[in-house]
Amino acid sequence: MHIHILGICGTFMGGIAVLAKQAGHHVTGCDANVYPPMSTQLEAQGIELIEGFSPDQTQLNPDIYVIGNVVTRGNPLMEAILNQGLPYISGPQWLAENVLQGKWVMAVAGTHGKTTTSSMLAWVLEYAGLAPGFLIGGVPENFGVSARLPHVPVQDKNSISPFFIIEADEYDTAFFDKRSKFVHYHPRTAILNNLEFDHADIFADLAAIETQFHHLVRTVPQQGLLVVNGREDSMQRVLARGCWTPVEYFAGEQDWQTANLAEDGSFDVVHQGQTLGRVTWDMLGDHNRMNALAVIAAARHAGVAVETTIEALAAFKNVKRRMEVKGTVKGITVYDDFAHHPTAIDTTVAGLRHKVGKARILAVLEPRSNTMKLGVMKDALPASLREADVVYCYGANLGWDAAEALKPIAHKAQTFDNLDMLVKTIVAAAKAGDHILVMSNGGFGGVHQKILDGLKG
Repeated sequence: MHIHILGICGTFMGGIAVLAKQAGHHVTGCDANVYPPMSTQLEAQGIELIEGFSPDQTQLNPDIYVIGNVVTRGNPLMEAILNQGLPYISGPQWLAENVLQGKWVMAVAGTHGKTTTSSMLAWVLEYAGLAPGFLIGGVPENFGVSARLPHVPVQDKNSISPFFIIEADEYDTAFFDKRSKFVHYHPRTAILNNLEFDHADIFADLAAIETQFHHLVRTVPQQGLLVVNGREDSMQRVLARGCWTPVEYFAGEQDWQTANLAEDGSFDVVHQGQTLGRVTWDMLGDHNRMNALAVIAAARHAGVAVETTIEALAAFKNVKRRMEVKGTVKGITVYDDFAHHPTAIDTTVAGLRHKVGKARILAVLEPRSNTMKLGVMKDALPASLREADVVYCYGANLGWDAAEALKPIAHKAQTFDNLDMLVKTIVAAAKAGDHILVMSNGGFGGVHQKILDGLKG
C-alpha cells in the first residue's frame, strides 16, 4: 500500500512511518516543521518528506491518508481529502489495526517518564532475547531508532516476537477522534507511572485526564497486569472507578521498593520485603529508580527474570534528548533535554545539580508545549528552576509575559524574544566549568549548535 502521513515529523507519527516502511508499505509524508532527530531518521529510512500541507498532494493518490493530531479542520490538504471523499484514518487506529493486533502490547502511560520507561522496557526485553517491537516518543540510544517491528526471538527461530512496547500518550487521537491515543492500544501489561494536570488545550482539569486513564484501565484483560505508582493519589482514584485486572504497586509501601540507595545511583530491588538484587547503572534520581521498578515488574509479567532485568538495566544508555551532551567547548558543556513541564524541568535541573555539584548551571528554557504556551503552568516555573544558577527564557510567541512570570527569580533570570540575542548573551556569560542545560520539546531554532559555535568563537 501507499500510505501518506500528515504530520509525519511528530515523534509518534514518525514512528508509525518507520513501522509502515518496515512492513513493506510505500510511505510518504508531510509536515509544517521538519527538524532532527525525526527528519534525519525518516530520511535515513528512505521516506520522502514534503514541506507543508498543499492540497495538490492528493495527486500522489495514496491508498490511505494517516492523520496526525497536529492536523485540524482548515488544514488545506485535509480539506481537500474531505472534499474529495478520500480514505483516511488516525495514526493510533492504523497502528492498532495493522501492527498491534494479536500482539502482547506493553503500554507505558503517565504524565512524566513515558519515553525513558518505554525505552528501558524495550531494552530489557531485547537483552532477554525476546526481540520486541516498539514505538517510543524518542530515540533510545540502545537501538538508534524510535520504532521497529517485532523481530525473531533468540529462543524461538520459527516465530516473530509477540511483544510490542508502546509509549501510551493520553493526548487526543485526531480532530475526528477525541479519545486519548492509548485507548486504541488494548495492552496486556500497562504501567501507570504518574498523573498530573497537563495538555490544558484539550483537558479541562485533572479529573478529565483521570477519566481517560480509567478508559485505559477498562481495556486491560483479567489475565493482564497493571503496574501502578503507589505514591499517586490520582492513580488510586482511577482504580477506584473499577479495576478488573491484577495490580502490582511500585514506589509505595506494597510490592516493589528500593533500598540502600547510593550516591552513584545504585540501589537494591526489594519485592514484598525480599531483596532480589542490586541495580548498578549510570542513571540518577528518584524518578529513574521508580521507572526501573516499574520496568522490573512489567518485564517479569512478560517472563523476564528479575536478575536478567537488573543486568539489562546496567547496560541501559538512556534516550536522545534526555540530558544528552551536545558538546563541550573550552570546558563548557552543553546539554539538550526534552523537559517541557514544570515537574520535568525541576527533575531535570535537580538531576544535573546532583551530577555537577557546585558548578554553575545555566538553564535555557523554551516554553513550547501547548500547555506551557497557554500559560497554565507559568506560576510553577520559578520554583522548578530553583537549582539553576542563571536562567535564560525564550519568550517569543507566548500568550503570556515570561518576564512577569519569572519575577520571583528576577535576580537570576532573563527573557528574550530574539534568538540570536539569547545566544549572544549566553555565550558572553559562560565560562569554563559551566553547564548549559537547554530545555525544549521542539527544535528550538538549533540553539544548541548556535551556542556551541558561539563558544568556539
